[in-house]
Amino acid sequence: MLPSQANWIHTYKQQDISDISKLDGLNLSPIVKQLLLQRGIQTKEEAEKFLHPALDQLHEPELLTTMDKAIERVRKAVDQGESILVYGDYDADGVTSTCLMVEALREIGAMCDYYIPNRFTEGYGPNEEAFREAHRQGFQLIITVDNGIAGIKEVALANELGLDVIITDHHEVQETLPDALAIIHPKCAEDYPFKELAGVGVAFKFATALLGYLPKQFLELVAIGTVADLVPLTGENRNLVYYGLQALSNTKRIGMNTLKRLCSMEDSVTEEDIGFRIGPRLNAVGRLQDANLAVDLLLTDDPEEAEELAMYVQDLNTERQQIVSDIATEAKEMVESMGDLDEKPVIVVAKVGWNPGVLGIVASKLVQKYDRPAIVLAIDPETGLAKGSARSIDHFDLFHHCMQVRELFTHFGGHAQAAGMTLPVDQVERLRDSLSEQANSNLNPEDYMPQMKVDMSITVDQVDLDLVKEINQLAPFGMNNAKPMIHIEGQPVELRQIGATKKHLKLKFSENNKQLDCIGFGFGDKQSLITKQTPVQLIGELQLNEWNGIYKPQIVIKDLAITEWQLFDYRGAMQTVKQWDQFQPEDACLVFREDTNISSIPNLITKEQLVTSDDSYKNLYLFDLPETLEDLRQVLKYHQFERIYLCYQLENSQYFQMMPTREDFKWLYQLLHKRKYFDYKQDAPKLAKYKGWKLDKIKFMFQVFHDLEFVTREGGTILPTDQPKKKDLEESEVYQLHAQQIEIEETLYYSTYKALKKWLSDQMNENQTSEEEIVYGL
Repeated sequence: MLPSQANWIHTYKQQDISDISKLDGLNLSPIVKQLLLQRGIQTKEEAEKFLHPALDQLHEPELLTTMDKAIERVRKAVDQGESILVYGDYDADGVTSTCLMVEALREIGAMCDYYIPNRFTEGYGPNEEAFREAHRQGFQLIITVDNGIAGIKEVALANELGLDVIITDHHEVQETLPDALAIIHPKCAEDYPFKELAGVGVAFKFATALLGYLPKQFLELVAIGTVADLVPLTGENRNLVYYGLQALSNTKRIGMNTLKRLCSMEDSVTEEDIGFRIGPRLNAVGRLQDANLAVDLLLTDDPEEAEELAMYVQDLNTERQQIVSDIATEAKEMVESMGDLDEKPVIVVAKVGWNPGVLGIVASKLVQKYDRPAIVLAIDPETGLAKGSARSIDHFDLFHHCMQVRELFTHFGGHAQAAGMTLPVDQVERLRDSLSEQANSNLNPEDYMPQMKVDMSITVDQVDLDLVKEINQLAPFGMNNAKPMIHIEGQPVELRQIGATKKHLKLKFSENNKQLDCIGFGFGDKQSLITKQTPVQLIGELQLNEWNGIYKPQIVIKDLAITEWQLFDYRGAMQTVKQWDQFQPEDACLVFREDTNISSIPNLITKEQLVTSDDSYKNLYLFDLPETLEDLRQVLKYHQFERIYLCYQLENSQYFQMMPTREDFKWLYQLLHKRKYFDYKQDAPKLAKYKGWKLDKIKFMFQVFHDLEFVTREGGTILPTDQPKKKDLEESEVYQLHAQQIEIEETLYYSTYKALKKWLSDQMNENQTSEEEIVYGL
């Protein structure tokens, strides 16, 4: 057995098969039609819109409330030469929103500048001192992008100072709204059909209305901010990102092209390039330094400045990665020293000197490693406050449970899976105790296991290039439109570790003359836990793999499992103990015979010790053959193993020294009676030549006769016993031991893999049946 790392949740519904007829007329395979149905696409018309996004499907920006009022105010500022400040945010969504709004304002001739608050000294969103400074510098209008909807006090101050504020935002709306001149927010507009725009998407809507046409030159910015902010890639967002990726692939922005080159990106940009390359680099600026530099990079038309800024952004991202690694290592050491996570399942770690800008990433790594909610805090010794971020597991709503202890925080905000918070240092331990108590009251042990949704089960012979290309038509993938997770089962014909450090795993399935490669990044340690002879179930994502111009489908493994016990067959292999991995307490290293010489293994155990042990063993290593098959049956009776390793060799086999037949014994005994004596040294070689027998066979038959008291020995001469008692050959202990050894070798050494696994399975299944009879056979 090999348990999966996650619970696999199959979203496939049986009725989808009959519903496929709804999508008749589409030139797609039944598999992809089923995937469309599972994503809520129920008609051919809906499918056509989904598969072929169009910009004319976008909603009119004027449907957003107060849009007319906002446009009128901006045009007034342009006409009267007033200064406008674009007030942004320090993440990738905020940076792209700021850049987009500045460029749109400049296009209509506005006098404008931009400002992004410092994460460390000012925090997220509007702040009073920044608004006061804007007033001192002579700005008359502030336009917020990707923030502002919670800035009630700050907008009130702006009004007192004579500053007008236009809010463009997409974050959660509170009961009380700021008293701004205009609020452009999809969730504040009842008539606006799509509520899930990113901050940059809202800014794009404002720019579209302001400019009077659809500004395609901004689509690449919209794609970056939308993907990086992890909003649903459905509805308008899908259309915007679809065309934004095309624009980003052909961008004329000097700064963006420089950044793409430093990221080693190909011309054709995907949503994964944004998620794993562009987004993290833009975010790194705000996490460590002043995010205004990221806006400078996107706005510049100076190649030298672009090179300098892009290199700086690249260096900051490298620094960010190292800081995350260092803090994560320290945090894991702290978690390991905490003791039992079952008793206090919510992780809370805090330390002086940690960078608050990266703690959300560290918290995510802790959740991934321990499958527990995690809060990571940086302690400021001057203020006595701990500030940081939290991430959670599927079944623990961070926002809800933290709100139950809201009095502990001086600042708190977030949602079910992520949150930010500040609290006094002396309340940190109480926070962990309180949240852990809530977790223990509300969660079951299985709730701590991560979940992976499986879209479909397919077979190897269903996979081809056309299927992968059809699935790719569902891109761009992201929130609420994830890459399809495919379940597949097969018996690997190839199984090996790959990569310079052997950290990755390659499996190959074969079915009906079709082969399918499966690559598991970071799964290299599973190679020693899988046998080629056992079916493997895995879930993963289908993709095209190109090598030397040849394209093949492959699956990128996300999780795998083996549901039956496994037999690892090293019989007769010249394998030294030093080649085995470090043995663990769950490994039973069994020897049956006292003369077996493998003293270099520290945790050897005998049959008697094993059958009476209360310890739980997952793996059984057999280093020699038992003296009887019953000895092994007893071991299998008392323990259920996930894996059995056959590590024994056979130096002196008796299997090919076939058991003499009853006629052989009869003939030799009659010869002895006829001759009255047998000089073994002289007569045995002659007899062997005459009968074509081996000397060992002759020796064995005389040993049986002696054991049964049919003969006596005088030196090297064998004499028949006068009037011996009648006995059967099977009464001889010598005969029995030889028969047993042949049976042991035939069953455990010379049998096929399939036959031996069946024999072992039968013994374990017999034990399970017996236990059921005891429990239920009352």
